[in-house]
Amino acid sequence: MRSLTPELLAAQRSASAVPYVKVVVRDRIGGVRRLSYSRHYAGSEPDGYHAAAMPSDGSLIRARVSGGRLYYQRVTSPSATSDFSSWTDLSAAASADVALCAEGSRVLLFYIDTDGVTIKVRESTDNGATLGTAVTAASASGSVTWLAADVKSSGDVLLLYNVGATVYKAKRTTGSWGAPAAWTNSAASIEGIACYYQGDYNCAVAGTDSAGDALLWTFVYGDGFSQTLDTWSALRELTKASSGTGVSFHAPFIAQPDTYRMTFVEKYAGSASYMRPSHTYAPANADFAFNLWREPLPFDLTSEFGQAIAFSVGAVWLSTPSGVWEASLSIADLEVTADVVSLTCTDEPLGGRARIVLRNDDARYSPPQSPIAVGAELRISRGYMTSAGARSSSGPSYWIEGIEHRSGGGEGTLVIEASDAWSLLESWRARRQHTWAAGEQNIFGLMLFVFSRAGVEFASIGGSTTATDLYPSFTVHPGKSGQTVVRRLLAMLPDEIFTRGEFAFLTEPLASEATDYEYGTETGSGDHALLAGKYGDLAAETNRVQVFGDSLFGERFDWPEIEAVHDRLRQVDDRNLTTVAEVEDRADAVLRKAEIRSASGEITVPVNCGQELYDVVEVTDAVAGLSAAKRRVLGLALEYATGERAVYRQRIALGAV
Repeated sequence: MRSLTPELLAAQRSASAVPYVKVVVRDRIGGVRRLSYSRHYAGSEPDGYHAAAMPSDGSLIRARVSGGRLYYQRVTSPSATSDFSSWTDLSAAASADVALCAEGSRVLLFYIDTDGVTIKVRESTDNGATLGTAVTAASASGSVTWLAADVKSSGDVLLLYNVGATVYKAKRTTGSWGAPAAWTNSAASIEGIACYYQGDYNCAVAGTDSAGDALLWTFVYGDGFSQTLDTWSALRELTKASSGTGVSFHAPFIAQPDTYRMTFVEKYAGSASYMRPSHTYAPANADFAFNLWREPLPFDLTSEFGQAIAFSVGAVWLSTPSGVWEASLSIADLEVTADVVSLTCTDEPLGGRARIVLRNDDARYSPPQSPIAVGAELRISRGYMTSAGARSSSGPSYWIEGIEHRSGGGEGTLVIEASDAWSLLESWRARRQHTWAAGEQNIFGLMLFVFSRAGVEFASIGGSTTATDLYPSFTVHPGKSGQTVVRRLLAMLPDEIFTRGEFAFLTEPLASEATDYEYGTETGSGDHALLAGKYGDLAAETNRVQVFGDSLFGERFDWPEIEAVHDRLRQVDDRNLTTVAEVEDRADAVLRKAEIRSASGEITVPVNCGQELYDVVEVTDAVAGLSAAKRRVLGLALEYATGERAVYRQRIALGAV
């Protein structure tokens, strides 16, 4: 249950409480801003190696290599009216990659000299307005194709480059470049490198492996945050295409304007070939080392060399030699509380929905000025007018799936239909097969992967040890939805999942849990009224469980239920279970979930602003013979309406504890 302020707690228990429901629309998914790019420049420069960066003064620095020449551009106040067509020819250069990085007023430009092996750097300390003379950062052992670099606030720099299928690093510390050294990973080919510093040097590399499969990997070069200083992490797969499909990946770029964002190119060499940039981002609170990314999204552009990312305060910029795009980062919340005519929302174990009707007499929510759009987040917070003013508990989030404008009789309304995070899971479909061998990843990690692919933050609040101790062999088949995958994983656990805001949480409902809240109590003026109730006992759908593991067998019984209705057997076959304890734990989990649903009931109450799924409540209803009877919350339904038929109430579905 969400915690409530004393004022809000007192108000919801008061017989004269005045309802207050706060409704806010936000243009984000899973806590991350949805970026809508506007193209400011469409030039005629040829596609090729390029880079971009933004120092602290907000100027946009761009560089490109074309026809054996290195070109440079600085736009001091980039906007839709800026001139992005003027370039300075700096020098001759190899027909290979170029890299830019910036920190504070420092800007570094890396390029490959005409010999193809000497990597030069020119540095600026005045936001790129003037560049120092070129110095050698590294001398490679062979021809270099790709570059990536970033600089710390101290001025230390990491430069990455490839010679064939090997990535090398050269590091500048206290002003001096150290000797190059090869990474400790391996690849069969390299088709692009990216680097962004935040705690460590967070990197990506595109290429192929020894089997000929095309991959985009992430890895970390340590600076002591999540990876030991001056060590390489293993390569972590972000996306993959099997050998023979004609698909390859190229030219990644990384930045962290709000969360980690990455662009890269997906290239298809078969019939109806394409070279298309893709975008992805990490959950808002994810460490780069976790390698959690939303399913990459294609961008409407043809480019073999991708889109460089740069950012300033409040904006993200994309750049190619012939293009510049901008997207705002500012999240302008739109509060529609005052215009809510009616609202209903439900929260259930595998999905919740909301429906809101807004006043729209003056067409404030009608095109083209309407800021409400399909895909935006809808946050509904239950509350009351309290002694301290309007107060609410920050409630669940839903994502808009449909908008309907209605008019007639001189009135207008806007109807919004929305669904919670389970709908984001349901809309994600696996693009290909994902496979984990036994011992490779635990169930919690598998869930993290699926939720992040759907753009949802995922964490644990009192999750079971089984979720972290069991490392199953597991496959996600192409075309399967995220919800289907998560339900398969939940079947292996005693846990359930509930949503809070934009987060999904794993929790284990324990019979020993303390009571979170009381309804219909008889202890005094602090009671929360009980308007209506119905209560029932159901025959458990399962009262006997047999689990077959890897040459193991376990069985559990609910003897009173068996005596009452005969045995209702469920058999589970899971060869991931390799110990007697694991087999017995699975049997207990299956029987436990059946037990929770063996009681039924529903109470109608004045709205409890903090109630959540799987909370434990006590119900006292003298007419039904209940006194402090413990029940578990298995569903919530809110009804709110203004006007002559005003209503503000909540129905709570109940199960056994």
